Amino acid sequence: MADRWMSVEEMAAYLGVSKDTIYGWITKRDMPAHKVGRLWKFKSDEVDSWVRAGRASDEGSEHAMSDVRGTGRRATRAKK
Repeated sequence: MADRWMSVEEMAAYLGVSKDTIYGWITKRDMPAHKVGRLWKFKSDEVDSWVRAGRASDEGSEHAMSDVRGTGRRATRAKK
């Protein structure tokens, strides 16, 4: 079966992040997305390659998915 188009909601669930994170990645990190009318659509294989290339990660980001020094906590952005 061919890779089907996914919605913002489906992509957020697929990656385990919020819809706001998806929108932020589209504008700030060149997440592979296609605008169809007013809607954003995604191909999972394109997004998987983008994630594997490290484009979704940002050390110090509140959305970082890696553990901090093995404590099991997520990295968070320092408050100013």
